[in-house]
Amino acid sequence: MVTAGNRNDCTQAEAVISRIRVAGSGPERPRIRPERVVADKEYSARTFRAYLRRRGIKATIPERTDQLAGRARRRERPCGFDRTAYRRRNVVERCFHRLKQWRGIATWYEKHPDRYHAVITLASTLIWLAE
Repeated sequence: MVTAGNRNDCTQAEAVISRIRVAGSGPERPRIRPERVVADKEYSARTFRAYLRRRGIKATIPERTDQLAGRARRRERPCGFDRTAYRRRNVVERCFHRLKQWRGIATWYEKHPDRYHAVITLASTLIWLAE
């Protein structure tokens, strides 16, 4: 999803997850629920974690220090955190880095969301073909 530059990404996380469609290898319906969400501390809001729990999605999101301090004050245990799954998040970060090497993407030459999405798709395809 493309949003304004001054808008926080975590406000759109639920909308992004609700649009997920993962095609299977056979004729079955596409999956609409991922097994796990791996995200950085920005997505560590209570509302987002509750949304993931309601949908039965595992969360691998580190807690912010203020949240950890609040849990310690209330004598609650911290959320479970799978470090091995979190380390695999760097694949996505490296992909973003490769996309940002395209000057048109990094500087947002295309101001219209549909065109920007098309440029991202083209760059992703060319990166995939170069591999």
